[in-house]
Amino acid sequence: MNPVDRSLAGIVLIVDDLPENLSLLHDALDEAGYTVLVATHGEAALQRARQSLPDVILLDALMPGIDGFEVARRLKADFSTQHIPIVFMTGLTETEHVVAAFAAGGADYVTKPIRPAEVLARIAAHMANARQIRQARSALDAFGQATVAVRAADSRIVWQTPLARTLLNTYFANPEPVAPEALLNWISAALHARAEQRDPPSLLISEGKQRLLASFHDQTGDDEWLVVLREENDASAVDSLIAAFRLTQREAEVLYWVVQGKTSNDIGDILGNSPRTVNKHLEHVFEKLGVETRTAAANLALSKMRGS
Repeated sequence: MNPVDRSLAGIVLIVDDLPENLSLLHDALDEAGYTVLVATHGEAALQRARQSLPDVILLDALMPGIDGFEVARRLKADFSTQHIPIVFMTGLTETEHVVAAFAAGGADYVTKPIRPAEVLARIAAHMANARQIRQARSALDAFGQATVAVRAADSRIVWQTPLARTLLNTYFANPEPVAPEALLNWISAALHARAEQRDPPSLLISEGKQRLLASFHDQTGDDEWLVVLREENDASAVDSLIAAFRLTQREAEVLYWVVQGKTSNDIGDILGNSPRTVNKHLEHVFEKLGVETRTAAANLALSKMRGS
């Protein structure tokens, strides 16, 4: 038995009501470098999983009280634990029990009597997959990507980065794991626009000076969509224009309101300037952006504000 690299080893929760099985697996996993947690019944398994968030769960299918299938269903219904791979342990190899294990959310299964070498190999594979998924999500957050994966068929959030969760809670007080109606409506409108080869809408919701924008990142499955969320407000948008085009504060403010579709008269009222002064600022903006019309300036500015 080759021990895994301890620097890569993770946490494994073993759930079994038989002490001899717990002992066999605990010793094998501990020797291989894993941190091992144990639970002898379903309620304890749910509590330890939510508290410790193990990397993999080894779950006995048939236990008194809450059986393994129900434990798995509850773990997969809880957003904090639904990402954890579950490897069922069962002495029943009939098709109906194997199907039940996968239907409950299991990623894999091993049959009893337990063979430690086989269990270690399966855990190592699921551990590596889970680590790659976590790293990808962490990378999205590290780059400021508030990303959420939505399954359209049942309106459920498959996963989301912490930043996406914060934004959804801020704007919608979102009842996980169901996606807010506004996001589902946006996905529907965006898919319709795509089908007609039009640019999909970006605005998801607007509250005062705050706006939540959405854009498609990718399709992760037949019915799953990866959506990137971005919060924007007047001040941050003006700052982005200053940085992108080396504008003065007032030039950036004028350009920002041009993007919003305002006329020179409107912008003058907003900024407390005359329309003539606004137009003078616009002349400087056109020169710095290398454009000749308000539409061209607005399109170029909008592309920068969206981060493209």
